[in-house]
Amino acid sequence: MPRKPKGHRRSLKLKPQPLIFSRFARSVAQLASVPLFRGQAQKVRVHRESLPNPTSNGFLKKSLIEKSDQSESSEDEGFEGVVQADFVFFDPKPDDFHGVKILLQPYLDNMQWDLSGFVDLILAQSTVGTVVKIEGDDDDSTFSVVTALNLGRYKDHECIMELKEYLLKVCQGKDVINNLKLLLGEQAHDVGLLVSQRVVNLPPQLLPPMYDALFDEVSWATEDEPTQELRNSFCFKFYLLVCKIYKLKNASQKKKPSSQRDEEIIYIKPEDEIFHQLSCWSFSFPLHTQQVETQELKNYHLTGLVMAVEAEKISTFQEQLQSLIVEP
Repeated sequence: MPRKPKGHRRSLKLKPQPLIFSRFARSVAQLASVPLFRGQAQKVRVHRESLPNPTSNGFLKKSLIEKSDQSESSEDEGFEGVVQADFVFFDPKPDDFHGVKILLQPYLDNMQWDLSGFVDLILAQSTVGTVVKIEGDDDDSTFSVVTALNLGRYKDHECIMELKEYLLKVCQGKDVINNLKLLLGEQAHDVGLLVSQRVVNLPPQLLPPMYDALFDEVSWATEDEPTQELRNSFCFKFYLLVCKIYKLKNASQKKKPSSQRDEEIIYIKPEDEIFHQLSCWSFSFPLHTQQVETQELKNYHLTGLVMAVEAEKISTFQEQLQSLIVEP
């Protein structure tokens, strides 16, 4: 992929075609806490074309076509039609502070910590990282943020010290605590904290280009940053991820016939299943955040999950992420 012009939006033209979702894209629509559009999406169709000329100053444009059978306003009652939204990938900037902070509010459960400082770090790193918005949105709402922060580079920042302290506190597994301490301490300069937060019902078609953009930027930064120290800070050997999943309360349910079993884990973000499968180690821990109460989740606990993924596995991750959307 060609380098993007620095400080500009990324361009990718997409046009409609049918999609089939893989097993990685299990529906978690009932978990969505932030509505994206009025009405309930019935169909999503997307086409992809080649990237534009790298010298252009276009934007990464995603056309989402939804067929809605329901409206929230009386004047639209009975409306059934097409709603198009163009998603734009931007470099982080200080003006995004409020929107990114809202997305990251639940990042460390209900812990009181320097979240504002954490957001500042993300927005200050403009060469690696992306925020996703809707083209022409008057509210300038932020729908997703993804980045990778070097734990060694930012080790003296209060937010990173508090994050490390939190992870060491919740890690109860004796088999992984030493691995965690190593990545947070001696090997911190080789570790990228991969932060990916978004509204739950963001169209999954955005995931492959969003992660491709992140890992492209990491690769470019190892060559393009102005100092050797900065270039080295993006030579990650590991990525550390903190996310949330739903775990089955009663493991004995696994003894039921396969047709009646509940899945042991429901991944809120489907790409986390891929990361989990590729991780060299992981651990889970209970959360205090009140979970969404639904019939589908009555047998599950909201749980934190920490994973370490070797950087050499990222190409495999990208390949498997493409299987989120399988073209017939």
